Amino acid sequence: MRTKTLCILATALAGLAASSNAQQSTFQTRSLTPETALVAAQAAMEACRKQGYQVGVAVVDRAGLLQVFLRDRFAGPHTVEVASNKAWTLALVSETQAGRPMSGIRSVPRMLAVGGGLMIEGGGAILGAIGVSGAPGGEADDVCASAGIKAIADAVEF
Repeated sequence: MRTKTLCILATALAGLAASSNAQQSTFQTRSLTPETALVAAQAAMEACRKQGYQVGVAVVDRAGLLQVFLRDRFAGPHTVEVASNKAWTLALVSETQAGRPMSGIRSVPRMLAVGGGLMIEGGGAILGAIGVSGAPGGEADDVCASAGIKAIADAVEF
């Protein structure tokens, strides 16, 4: 009886050890809700309006898929593609600030490594990115994008 109990206990312990060393076959990711993405886009657009700029604002998820796009009344037609590509680039490549070398990656279609795009992070995870186009220069676009991120900061830090 004692031998049988020891065999069962040893088998159970071996199973526990094997399961703790087993690699997980799935993982979880966090994503922005469309409502949160919309709040960020609206805040970015409002920040640009206060400075007298008519812009387009794109918010993408962590895979670079467009969640929200807003274009102000008089924003140029180029702002649709440019803002979307800025956000897409940041979702896929974390370091694309103006003035930083990107070597060969700049030749990838849609890659737009210029100012005006910022990563959206929360709780230690990349949640997506925001891109702004239409203000006079990447630095002005960055200020508006930053306002969008600030508007959702509390909602994404959990």
